Order: sequence, then C-alpha cells, then structure tokens
Amino acid sequence: MGELNRRKALLGAGGVAAILASGLVPGVAAAAVDGATSKAPDGPPDPVAATYLRVLLRHTRWAEQQFDAAAGIYPAKDFTFAVVLGNALLLTRPGYDAVTAGIEKEQLKAHTLATIKHFAASNLLTGGTEWGRKLFFDTTFQSYFLLAARLLWTDLDDATKQHVERITTEQAAYTTALGTKDDPTSGGWTPNGLKGGFVGDTKLEEMGVYAQSLAPALAWAPGDTRAKDWQAAFGTWSRNEGGLPAADLANPRLVDGVPISANTATNLYDAFLVENHGSFGPHYQEELWRTSGRNSMHFLAAGAPLPEVLTAQPNGELLWRTMLLMTSDAGEPLMPMVADREHLYGRDVIPLAFRAQVLGDRHAARAEADLAARLEPYQAYAPADRITKFSGEPKYEPEARAELAISYLLHEWRARHHGPLTPASAPEFDARAAGVADFGAAPGLLAHRSPAAWAATVTKPGFVKFAWQPHHDDWLFVLGGANPMLLPATNIAVKERHATTYEKVRDGFDGTVGVLRFDDGYAALATLPTGAAVYASTGVAESEGVLNVYNLTMPGVPGLDGDRTYTAAEGKVTLEAQAAPTGARTDDLTFAPVTARHVRMLGVQPDPQYGYSLWALEIRDGDGPDLARAGTASASSASPGKEAKYANDGDAATRWAVSTSDRTRADSRLAIDLGAPRTFDRVNLSWEAAAGRKYRIETSQDGATWTPAATYPVPALRSTGGWLDIDGRAGILVDSPNPLTVTGDRVTLSDGPAAPLLAELYPAPRKPGRARVTTGTTAVRATVTDGFLVLLNLSGAAASGTATLPQDGGAYRLYHGEQILTKTGTEVAYALAAAEGRIEPPRFTVRGPAGLKAVVRDASRVDLTMPSGFLPVLVTVTPDGGRPRPVVLPPRRTVPVVFGDVRPYPLADAALGRTTFPAEPLPPGMSSPAAAVDDNPATAWRPGPDGRMVVDLGAVAAVSAVELVWTPGRRPKASIETSVDGLTYQAASTGPARYVAVRTAWRSGDASLTRVSVRT
Repeated sequence: MGELNRRKALLGAGGVAAILASGLVPGVAAAAVDGATSKAPDGPPDPVAATYLRVLLRHTRWAEQQFDAAAGIYPAKDFTFAVVLGNALLLTRPGYDAVTAGIEKEQLKAHTLATIKHFAASNLLTGGTEWGRKLFFDTTFQSYFLLAARLLWTDLDDATKQHVERITTEQAAYTTALGTKDDPTSGGWTPNGLKGGFVGDTKLEEMGVYAQSLAPALAWAPGDTRAKDWQAAFGTWSRNEGGLPAADLANPRLVDGVPISANTATNLYDAFLVENHGSFGPHYQEELWRTSGRNSMHFLAAGAPLPEVLTAQPNGELLWRTMLLMTSDAGEPLMPMVADREHLYGRDVIPLAFRAQVLGDRHAARAEADLAARLEPYQAYAPADRITKFSGEPKYEPEARAELAISYLLHEWRARHHGPLTPASAPEFDARAAGVADFGAAPGLLAHRSPAAWAATVTKPGFVKFAWQPHHDDWLFVLGGANPMLLPATNIAVKERHATTYEKVRDGFDGTVGVLRFDDGYAALATLPTGAAVYASTGVAESEGVLNVYNLTMPGVPGLDGDRTYTAAEGKVTLEAQAAPTGARTDDLTFAPVTARHVRMLGVQPDPQYGYSLWALEIRDGDGPDLARAGTASASSASPGKEAKYANDGDAATRWAVSTSDRTRADSRLAIDLGAPRTFDRVNLSWEAAAGRKYRIETSQDGATWTPAATYPVPALRSTGGWLDIDGRAGILVDSPNPLTVTGDRVTLSDGPAAPLLAELYPAPRKPGRARVTTGTTAVRATVTDGFLVLLNLSGAAASGTATLPQDGGAYRLYHGEQILTKTGTEVAYALAAAEGRIEPPRFTVRGPAGLKAVVRDASRVDLTMPSGFLPVLVTVTPDGGRPRPVVLPPRRTVPVVFGDVRPYPLADAALGRTTFPAEPLPPGMSSPAAAVDDNPATAWRPGPDGRMVVDLGAVAAVSAVELVWTPGRRPKASIETSVDGLTYQAASTGPARYVAVRTAWRSGDASLTRVSVRT
C-alpha cells in the first residue's frame, strides 16, 4: 500500500487533508487526495527565515566538499549524510541559487536522492549493517534523515519509501521494547532509567533522545497497532526530561493525561540549572527545546496534533528563565565553564526557533533574531561557509545544517497558521532577562545580568574566574573554559566561597558579591545594576587582573573590525588582528649576541587548556644555520610521541608537547644543549595551538645557572596612570602598585608580583576624576562606583571602622547605617563579618552642613542630628528616586525623617522574589503563584479549586512566622505546611524549613492571595 493510501486508510480523508493543509511537505501536498491540493510556499515567510535560507545555500558549498564522488553519496563518517535535510529544504523551496550554493539544482537533487536511497537501505532496521537503531547518536540523525525523505517523498522510489516507513516504525518499536533500560548498543549513554541525574552529567539529553526516537512514528504512523505503547513511552520520557521532584510533586496538572506529580526523574539542580561535562553547560540546558524542535517538526509536517508535553513542558519555563539570565547579545548563552560548544552559531538556532515559533515566546524570538543577524558574518569568517567553526570540529556541521532547515520550517509553519511572530524589543528583552541568581556552591555559579552587562563568580574546579562581559558582548572578552578572567588562572583551589545576592524586589536593586578565599589570599567581585563591577584582591598570584580580548576580522559583528584600540594615560595603541588563528604562531626573538652552551625556553604562563607545544625551536647567529639541529633536546615533561627531540629534528610535522598532567604547570621548559659554547643572537619558536602565553629565553654555560636573554611577550602598552579604555567598549580604573599592560590580545591590570589590586570595571570609557575611598585598614577595600558604596572584607576576621567617602560639597549621598558629613565628604561607619562583601545603594541625598550626623534605617527613613549650636538649620532630604523635602533641625536633637510613599528597603520577607510552585504548566483554574511573592499589591494568586502553592526559600531557614494577605471578599480556608526537602510536608508555620506551602479549600468566587510573607 502506498504511503498516501496507507495514511488515508489510517486517518480518513480528514487526516490526509490535515497533512496537505500543513503545507510543509510539498512532495506529499503536490498530490491530490479527494480533490484536496496545497499550494507550495511562496518564499521565506520572514527576514529571519530568509537568513536561514541564504546561510543554507552557502553552506551547501561545504556540504558538497564532503560528497564522495566515487561512492556517489555523502559519507557516513560523522553522519555527514544528514546534510540531505538542508538539501531537501532547498530543493523544495523557491529561490534556489546555484551560484551561491556552488552546484546546479538538478545535480544537488541527484546527490541527495542517491544518498537517501543508499542510507535507507543500509540502516540496521531495514536489514542493512551501516547505521541506525542505536539511540546514541544514530537516532538524532535518523530524525533528520526521515524528515528529508518526507520532504522529497514523491521523488523516492517505492523500495526507498518502504525502507523509510520501516525505519520510522521499527525504531519506535525497538525503543519501546527497551522499557526504561539502557540501549545495549549505546555504550555508557544512559538515562539512568527514570531516575535521571544532575551532578556533572544531566540525563535530560538522554531522555530527550529516547523521546525523539519515538516522535517520527507517532507523527507518520499514528494508526499502527503499536502506537498506543509508543505514545505512552514518548510521554514518559518527555515529561521527565526537566524533572525536579520538589517542583514536580507540587504540580497536579495533567499533561497528556498524566499528572506532572507522577514524574520520577531528577535532571535539574534545585536552582533550575543543568550540568554536563562536569560543569554548567548551557547547550545542554537548551536540550529540552532542541529535541522538542526536532520532534515537533515531524508532527507539524505530517499535519498531526502536537503531543501536549511539547507545549506544556514540566519546569520548562523556570529552566528558560535561567537561560535568559545567561544570554549574550548574540542570542546564544554565555559559557563561563565548558568551552567545547562556544560560538557554534548554527547549532544554537533550533531551541530558540522552537520556543519562538511553536511556543510563541517573543523573548525567544528576540534572541533568535539576534543570533540570525550574526550568522552570515560568522559564516563568512575563515574557514568560510562553515557554521560551527569555533569548535574546531567539522562533525557539528551536518547537525547544524539540519537544524537550520528545521528552524526554517518552523517559521514557515507559524507564518502559515498564526502569522509571523513579532520579537520583543531589545529593551523588553533586557528587562525580562535581567536578574541575579546564586545557583549554589555545587554548580559554582553566581550570576548577574543587567541591561548593560553580564557578570559571574565561577567556582567550579578548573573554571575558577570572575567573569564580566559589558553589553553581553561574547566577542569582547574570551570567556569560556580554561581562559582566565581577572584571576590569573582557572585552576586555583577555592578554600571558601561567600556569595551574596541583592534583588530588586527585596533590596530595591539587583547586585551580587562573590568573595573567595585561596591559599594565598582573597579576591572578590561585586556587580551592580548599572553594569559596572568592582574587583578586589589581596594579591593571590602574580600578573593578576587578566582579560583576554577577541581581536578578529569579522565584518558585520560589532567590534570585530580587525583591530582593537587601547587608550591609557600614557597614550594610545592599536593592535591588528592576527592573521593566523589565535594560539598558533611563530615568535622570532632577537637579543644582544650571547656565547653559551645551553639555551632553554622557560615557561611563565601556559596556554590555559593545553600547556606548551612547539613544532620547532631554532637557534641562530644572524642569518646563519640553525644551531639547535646539532644539539640535544630535553624537557621538563613530554607526551608520548611528542618528546623533546622532535622540537629540533628539522621535521615540520613533529613536535614537543608537555605531558597531560603538566598542561597547567607554568614553568615547563624545553632546553637545547649545543654540545659546546656557541655565539647566537636570536631564537625562533614555532608554536602549535598550545602556544605559551608568557615565557623567557635563558642561556647557561653549565646547564645549572641561567641568565635571561629575552622575554615574550613585550607589552604594546604599559601604563601606571591607573586607567584603561578598551576599544571604547569598556573602561577600567585600576589601583595597584604594578603597571597595567596590554600584550597582544591580553590585558593584565596588575602585571608583576602578587600585590593588592582594586579595579572598577565600567561598560563605557571612564577616566579617574575623584579621590579614592579609604577604610583605615588594608583588609577592607571600598569604592563608590556609580553611586553605590562597595565594601569588601578580604580577610578571615571581622572588621569594623570608618570609611572616608570623598564627595562634592552641597549634596551628600547617604548609605545605610551611621555617617557624618564633613567639608569634603562623609565618614561612614562599617562593620563586616569575615570575608563579607556588601553593596550599599545611596538611599538618600542630603544638602546640609558639615557635622550633620545621619543614620539611615532603611530606604524610607533617615534620622538626622545636628551638632551643638544656637539656631535651627534648614536641610533638604531627597530619597533615592523621590521628591526633596525641607527639614528644620534644632541643635542637639535627632529628627526622624520618614517618607511614607517609599518602600522601606531592604524588606525583611524571606519569600519575596523566590521561586514558586506549581510552575507552568499550571493546573486548571490556577494563576501563577509567583504573584504572591512579587511585592505588588495589584497582583494576586488565584488558587483554583483546592489549589496549593509552594514557596522555595532557597535554603533551610528558621521560619518564625508566615502571614497571608488576601484580596477583599470571601477568604478560603487555608493552612500552612513546611518542608526541608520539598518531598514531605508537615502542618506548621514555624521551625526549620526550605519550602513553605499554602493549601486552600478555594472555591469559585473566593478571594485571591495577594501576598505570602515568611519571617525568619
């Protein structure tokens, strides 16, 4: 039975009409069933989709380079044959451009059909032996392959169609037969049954793969007698992908007929963060929507209804909220830890496209549009045509090509059925994404996204850094993996972590402070709502305050115009982008003639990931022969097959590399014994990608006592002026006894021995123009940055004293606590616990005389006291963001000044701004319980029938009281429950608890809950 007749028999004419109406499968739609026809698409439905089409056309050049002319197919290696999905899209949509694609349309079609025919027959499920059935990673590419075949259905021969149908159904049968067990052919890839996992290696992706192996069959063969079992398995795996028991157990909502509370998996941290590869991996956090994008396209193309779980994903919205917090200006996530997926632009599209085009998320649409705007400049950068090039691995190209094609189809579907989606504006997006989160010591991430910058304190072993990206620009500072930021290395062991968050709903502003203790001292980063940040250190290592800068020629991407300009007090220097990829370089060092027997390269700073590796080390006197060729090489360590002798063997294809265990060692060395004293004046080093960031060339007569001859690198800019402008995109004020330097693409704010460092980081150029804050002790560092007072105790003991804040006369900013006005500023009393960091916003401004004492109680009250005198004094007090008020102060009397219309921040309510459950999808009749903790009297939680909500306080606290505030009207019966684990609750409103629940007997017409307050 032919496919159309089969589906007609299974679905009836109405079902076939639905397929035709989808308009996404021209090969099927071109045929008529019961007189129904479907018009082929007229062209790209919107500008973003048009970009995808152009990128796919140009990417075809890369795809055709992979074509195996002898075999007549695209190869199986790295599933390269998955390029057929991108081909199928181009072949079935108008606007094919052979010049851009580099191949005539008919020839591309021939290559594509031959490949589909071959791999349909070679799949294990159709009797072949080449690929298929294995869940990892075959079914991902099988999904692409099957969709390509459907797009070109009428061009396939009957045998190939039968193979495609068999692959579709028998993969589902195989997966369902596994139950919740491992796929024996997938090795260590396992979802861990329905338990999942979240520490270091989430099982979200694994469960998603099990689900995606079932989706094609449910979409294209819903009438199969086994489909009921497939549907149950698909729902089980899909619902558990984002599993978190504390959240799931609080949600009775039915999804595809099964309550979310029946979920069993733990795939998320309790702060809604996903780990993979041993650390926070944003791309794995996106996997929930990546697999959903693949799956949904089969249903949409088949004209079948989407399973509810694809549009009502348990915990999906809370997971997405953390992704928004990490989003760069290019729409992809910032990656302060794992680096092996950074800047894979083509691969990042489909999660955003799914959320935007299927879920109708305008903020995702904004991120998708931003990412699409970078695609073509990125694609044109060498190596041209590729769209995942910064991984260094072409294996991601077929996947990215396929997912761009799916993303195009999602746009096409939305335009056809709902009309194009208007993305949120950039300000709307920034407002939605702004926030702070302490994900905890285990994930090791304290993050802050303001409209002007992104920043984080990262404490995952091997990735320790203080990250800051002004304007969320992921092409300014090199962020990912083992690249250091501010701290000089990422492998420094953290002995203590102290994290503080300030949230607008509770404190009146967003901010974070991370204070870390190391063996050799303390360092801290404070982040402010303005996008500025403050870094302070006791001097934990030499050459501190590191910022590696991207300097590329990528026209169309802001800032990547082929050079970077650095301006300091001593002048300006412009550095051109390197012609070669960063890391692979040749250094030619010259110096005054030296006569010596031994020469060595002594490392000072290795490549952060791979250490040191040299193709060749040459030693010459002028233009003379290479003296190293006749010498004997030795090294501090070596990898097997990359011994020291390969650095002076004259073979450009061999090299020396440090051992794997020594990659992070700074002082690795490679030495050449010339056999006898020789005279020379230059050394040439040809580096592999693992190029030493800093090193010295030293000489010796005896191999024991060494004398420096040259150093690398030589700074292009060296400044003691205390400020630096980085390309007009960032401004830094520096207080350090060491100079700041710019060397190549590396900025070092304190270039020298370990020493105290204080740096103010601004998302715009800034020059010093005011006196510094003093605290009377070296342990406490302080600044006033963008009006915020930052106090950092970089010691293991409590500290108290007075900070002197220089201020312009006339108007004085007042901060929490006690302060006295002077002729030149204010004297502010402070008391800090050991390793405590604090941010104090300016709560008031006062115009008054020197000697006035002010005690700020909160943002609405300040007590003012005039010193001795004879007459009252008139002062003016203005609350932050409020109206000024004149106040008469009699001498020697304290006058409380209270502004009743100002919120008295900070608010002593532990529930404010906390995560609440149930999260979307919500039970019928219930509105979001987040409205009860948003400090907005105009919003309220409607419980719905017998509704119950939970507030997650973030950590176990000693609860002293719980207060409920209802809207006017009939109040429902309500009770309070508490829990320490989110799994078992007891009726209580006091005692130790992390989770506080409100259970109601709500009926239609009852009042709603305006506020739940938790006192601790």
